[in-house]
Amino acid sequence: MRLLLTGLICAASMQAATWYVTVAGLGGEPDYEQRFQAWAMTIDNILRGSRTDARIETLTGAQATRERVRQVLERAAQESKPEDSIVVMLIGHGTFDGSEYKLALPGPDLSASELAALLNKNRAERQLVVNMTSSSGGSLEALRKEGRIVIAATKSGTQRNVTVFPRYWAEALRDAAADTDKNEAISALEAFRYASAKTAAFYEAQRRLATEHAVMDDAGTGAGVRDPSGEKGEGRLAAAFTLLRFGAAQAAAQDPAKQKLLARREQIEQEIDRLKYQKAAIPADEYKKELTKLLLQLARIQEEIEK
Repeated sequence: MRLLLTGLICAASMQAATWYVTVAGLGGEPDYEQRFQAWAMTIDNILRGSRTDARIETLTGAQATRERVRQVLERAAQESKPEDSIVVMLIGHGTFDGSEYKLALPGPDLSASELAALLNKNRAERQLVVNMTSSSGGSLEALRKEGRIVIAATKSGTQRNVTVFPRYWAEALRDAAADTDKNEAISALEAFRYASAKTAAFYEAQRRLATEHAVMDDAGTGAGVRDPSGEKGEGRLAAAFTLLRFGAAQAAAQDPAKQKLLARREQIEQEIDRLKYQKAAIPADEYKKELTKLLLQLARIQEEIEK
């Protein structure tokens, strides 16, 4: 455990970059077109206000073509390093013919298999795809890869109605209530749970039958789950994937002197999560000893960050 933690801290001390690529596809009619673009720009504005160190690309309207997406992702693949992260967010209409998912774009559509091929070229070991379109569940199998987190707004390719999940995903990025562990950072798992709960509440308030059920796959199985269970190893990667920080954590992230401390804190938090997932397989005394050690390290680092 000690050697693993040391290795992770050393890796985190290197300067890492994060790419955010948001694509809003065709709306088909003005109302949907405006809605999709508005959600994409809301996400763009939130990211630009909180991640000054990030590479942010937002494609909407005539710019959201398959060729332009390919160019952006190929450039990211060329420039990315293993310690980097990439987040791809898709908004709009998706289709699924029983075997292949496609995102509706101006000109040729983009298939899930094409997107997967582009991401497979990227050396960034931390990858997150948030497919918020209709029929997005149909993209899970093509996008699955060990170490990659895939979120879909629908549980299958047969849920074809327009989704509201992207509205609440954007909301999760700016609502402190999404930060359930109160560490002033929103993880992919926290955003997923927040948006999923808000989406379900929307249909209940409207007294409508829910036509979308968001799922996540971060185990590389291609089978999404609606409620990731730590005991089964589900949600572990998503819990450790920080989307953005706010408050004092955001200020510290922009302070070069504290960036290494933040990276160490994040890695120790990941170790605590891993330890909790392994609790059933570890002797009680050993579990308590390791947990206490990690919590003490976390407290010392937090004290340094707050100075």
